[in-house]
Amino acid sequence: MSDARALGRFIAAGWVLVRADALIPREIDHLLPPSSLTLARTLRLFSGPEARRGRPGERLARAFERLGPVSIKLGQVLSTRADIFGRAFAEDLSKLKDQLPPFPTEVAKAEVVASLDRPLASIFASFGEPIAAASIAQAHPATLLDGRRVAVKVLRPGIEARVGRDVEVLRLAATMVERHVPPARRLEPILLVETAARVLELELDLRFEAAGASELAEIMAEDGFMRAPPVVWQGVGKRVLTLDWAEGMALTDPASLDQPGLDRKGLADNLVRAFLSQALDHGVFHADLHEGNLFVGPPAVLTAVDFGIIGRLDASARKHLAEILWGFLQRDYRRVARAHFDVGYVPAHHSVEAFAQALRAVGEPNVGQPAGAVSMGRLLGLLFEITALFDMRLRPELVLLQKTMVTVEGVARRLDPSHNLWAAAEPVVSRWIARELSPVARIRELADDAAKALKAIARMAEAPAPVAVVVEPPPRSLNGLWMFALGAATSALAIAAAMWVLNR
Repeated sequence: MSDARALGRFIAAGWVLVRADALIPREIDHLLPPSSLTLARTLRLFSGPEARRGRPGERLARAFERLGPVSIKLGQVLSTRADIFGRAFAEDLSKLKDQLPPFPTEVAKAEVVASLDRPLASIFASFGEPIAAASIAQAHPATLLDGRRVAVKVLRPGIEARVGRDVEVLRLAATMVERHVPPARRLEPILLVETAARVLELELDLRFEAAGASELAEIMAEDGFMRAPPVVWQGVGKRVLTLDWAEGMALTDPASLDQPGLDRKGLADNLVRAFLSQALDHGVFHADLHEGNLFVGPPAVLTAVDFGIIGRLDASARKHLAEILWGFLQRDYRRVARAHFDVGYVPAHHSVEAFAQALRAVGEPNVGQPAGAVSMGRLLGLLFEITALFDMRLRPELVLLQKTMVTVEGVARRLDPSHNLWAAAEPVVSRWIARELSPVARIRELADDAAKALKAIARMAEAPAPVAVVVEPPPRSLNGLWMFALGAATSALAIAAAMWVLNR
């Protein structure tokens, strides 16, 4: 899509928001300074009939639905933050999760046949009407030939082209922000958009989602905090995904939290611990844990679906995350600050002590407090001030992690309004710290480093000479003696280092 067409779609998106009175809604007029109030009233002159129907959240939800899947994804995240935007606003946006208009079942059947390249009757004994329709795909109940009940996810027709157009508009918006809003450059908007584009690209191939669902199902079975339905591989194609039927009731159903014997606190704890154990212990996590993707059953059974977005963390990022969480849990703000400096979150010319002091100002009023006593809006405001003051730059590889943490906390608070995120996190984080940062773990790390060094030396010894000169090799016995001595010396260094660790 050309820049001119992208600009046209960008302007069109703004027009949709203006017509719905969702850009600067009239309900916040009393909060605006005079200059902004004048702008808002001017824009409102162009509003349409839909601007007079419903609350701000309802109007924004309708506008997001018209704007397409990327905007709907944004609405899904906003809908989890009732603590910031208010319960009515969040509930209005929550309709975006699985209550969009479905496309015809006959079209879905044709998509299944084309994607699997086989007749529908060769796999399914029955194929029902859609039970949920979201921004990218919709789900149908079906029955396999062996009688098993399954859910079949089918991509919306033409969704690839629509997402591509939306991404081009996002790229244009990011470029404009980068060029004209200097304070936002440290957030690296262009890189963020490219990261989001890659995520959407993977989400539009359901074979990748099937692989992610299978991987996370194994991880969840090991941890026990959450479940995932098994993949039915014979029903998997690029535009089709088939899973066993999810247990429990959808969390979007108002009756789901009124089930007899339901432990709402246990559910909230399991949600937080499932996410953290996936991220910390395994380095792979479900990165779209909103209510529309969760089913609940008594006493505290959580089942996740929709594995289109999966996050991954390398060992360094996992260690950094654990250090930060543990530091806040222990109120060790210097440790948190040091962790930020070690991985380059904060430039080295700043003071670790000053940054630790700033973190204390954020952490002390919030850590360990009941959720109802914490102002998340105030916390986010303080964090923004700190990131500006210390030149912190957004780490693109942690974007999904940060987004998922926000979503998980919002859902946990809906499950249990008095939920304490830090208390729920403590067992998982402390277990990781005890396992990965203990003296034994550090000895193991040193031994691994020594083994890698020996392999590298061995490869160097076996490499051909860099010049074409014939050299008689030393006797085999001398080669063996040399390698033995070198290995012994390296092992001795590793043992000495390990003893130093143990005696610290």
